[in-house]
Amino acid sequence: MKTSRDDLIKTVEELQQKGFDYLIKITAVDYVQSLTVIYFLRKMADGSEETVEVELNPVDAWVPTLIKHFRAADWYEREMAEMFAIEIKGRQAHRLLLEKWDGVEAPLRKSFQWAQPYKSDTK
Repeated sequence: MKTSRDDLIKTVEELQQKGFDYLIKITAVDYVQSLTVIYFLRKMADGSEETVEVELNPVDAWVPTLIKHFRAADWYEREMAEMFAIEIKGRQAHRLLLEKWDGVEAPLRKSFQWAQPYKSDTK
């Protein structure tokens, strides 16, 4: 199902009321003209699954955090912020997943410049 970022929390709460109680994963897809964040939810009682998609403008890419609804959202949101440069509004911690990454560029965006090698201080 598709929803807007403004309705994301409401949509997730409605799905939780219907029994979708497990966050399988969150990922994003770069379509160049837009970014889509995809949330995969499962109802553990019967194994049914639902996806929630939020389309974003790449220039103004942000979604609200789902940590209050699913604790597992933490790692996925950190990955989206670091790898896709999608701001997660409402997050308290902003620690990077990659220790030596400056977090400036988004390596999973199609605009990422692969010509510049990763800078490491290892020899």
